[in-house]
Amino acid sequence: MADEKKQVPLRLSPKLYNALAAWAEDDFRSVNGQIEYLLTECVKQRKKDGKYVGQDIDAPLDIIINDTKAEE
Repeated sequence: MADEKKQVPLRLSPKLYNALAAWAEDDFRSVNGQIEYLLTECVKQRKKDGKYVGQDIDAPLDIIINDTKAEE
């Protein structure tokens, strides 16, 4: 049963959740599907060049998430 997906409890701030939900809706995915997609892309990128996707990976969320649509 190697194809079974693992369940991982995840806590997100409301602001981050809303931003992900809006992005997921734009991409016609569920929030869970969007998170899985984004994590998969990050892992692929890291395997490709050994670096994280963004230079601001450790930046505070307030700097990264400034989309007013997500705050509605």
